[in-house]
Amino acid sequence: MSTITRTIRNLWRVGVKASDAWHQLQYIGDTKAGALVGVDRFGNKYFEDNEDLPLRTRWVDYKVHDFDPAQIEPGWHAWISYAVDKPPNQDPILAYRRRAWEDTDAKPIPNLTLTRGAYKPYNTVKAKVTTWESTAAERK
Repeated sequence: MSTITRTIRNLWRVGVKASDAWHQLQYIGDTKAGALVGVDRFGNKYFEDNEDLPLRTRWVDYKVHDFDPAQIEPGWHAWISYAVDKPPNQDPILAYRRRAWEDTDAKPIPNLTLTRGAYKPYNTVKAKVTTWESTAAERK
């Protein structure tokens, strides 16, 4: 959350349109004003404001608001985490190129950690330590 003066300044810069300010407060949790840098193939919008505090200058507005960081493409993820300076729409190395084996429709692969669909490995090796099981011989 930001200070009240920063919030008022950003509201002044963005415009006090009820939709923009409410949208940012609802989904980002803060008011931000910046330039649109690009849009990825999933429809996420990426913004940058170099007048803001360090490491708070870049952010993403997800298209699907049940958002997951796995919905960000690798090139955009590198840009938004400050690993590279140029966004993928300006850097040909980071730009997305469809591979022959990929589907034509763009769908992000969800992160299924802590869900029923999460990967759970099973062990194929006999345990080194076993529990003691009592065996009683039958009486005659």
